[in-house]
Amino acid sequence: MASDEGTTTRIDSWIWSVRLIKSRSQATAACRAGHVRVNGDRVKPAHAVRSGDEVRLRYAGRERIVVVSKLVRKRVGAPVAAQCFVDNSPPPPPREEVAVAPVRDRGAGRPTKRDRREIEQLMLRGR
Repeated sequence: MASDEGTTTRIDSWIWSVRLIKSRSQATAACRAGHVRVNGDRVKPAHAVRSGDEVRLRYAGRERIVVVSKLVRKRVGAPVAAQCFVDNSPPPPPREEVAVAPVRDRGAGRPTKRDRREIEQLMLRGR
């Protein structure tokens, strides 16, 4: 683990290193698209981040708000990554329940008129 207190690290490298984004190229693309803010300002991928900065990140349909507590240059494990920032994000929205799709046995052939009506009733209940 390369921990560097008192120095700076690129923002795209840091958000990838602490596992907020899956890949470095996605982190760079998020910065270029304006989805990353440091202390309220939109930043480029090479922006220097310091300990104590507030990072706001929009990724995967959710906004993450974190305060940098440690700087890391290389990707670290999940337990170590959790110690590198303080998460002030709002809780994620609840997942929607997925409607159960009707299952037919393989090779059962085409559904009969009665089967089709039952399938349509199930589909209408799921809405």
